[in-house]
Amino acid sequence: MKAIFLDRDGVINKYPGDKKYVTSWKNFRFLPRVKKAIANLRKNNFKLFIISNQAGVGKGVFSQKTLDIITKNMLREIEEAKGKIEGVYYCVHSPEMGCSCRKPRPGLIHQANKNRRVNLKDTFFIGDTIPDVNTAKAAGCKSILVLSGREKLSNRENWETQPDFIFEDLYEAAEFIINS
Repeated sequence: MKAIFLDRDGVINKYPGDKKYVTSWKNFRFLPRVKKAIANLRKNNFKLFIISNQAGVGKGVFSQKTLDIITKNMLREIEEAKGKIEGVYYCVHSPEMGCSCRKPRPGLIHQANKNRRVNLKDTFFIGDTIPDVNTAKAAGCKSILVLSGREKLSNRENWETQPDFIFEDLYEAAEFIINS
């Protein structure tokens, strides 16, 4: 199975800002060309999984029910655009809990890969932060950093880890993967 793991905020939807959260469906905004990128990946037989920290639930900023509503609507719009997400895996714990599922730990990727035959070394993890790059490396995946969210290329000299690839957004990353 050809699989790709995607972060959510800053990759699929507009990054809400540091220390801020997408707290309702009304606040969720797809980034340009994201639905088309996901549809193109599906058309090329890739299975996509969302791997995302959503500590706002654990911190009481928004409820699990709200997160479920946001996810349900996001998946519906992606499917209406001929895309498909095979699974969504969230860590809702606060950073202080030290859980194994919070990125940059690879727990959510291992959870998504359970009972699947995904060769992680041939798989991409696409995120918008250096912790996402670290998650990819911890899981044994190839890392793609997209510049559509939190991280900026001007910070590159400060990155403790370098991504395998860098693209402007998910659409460019998808085109690269499809044509590789």
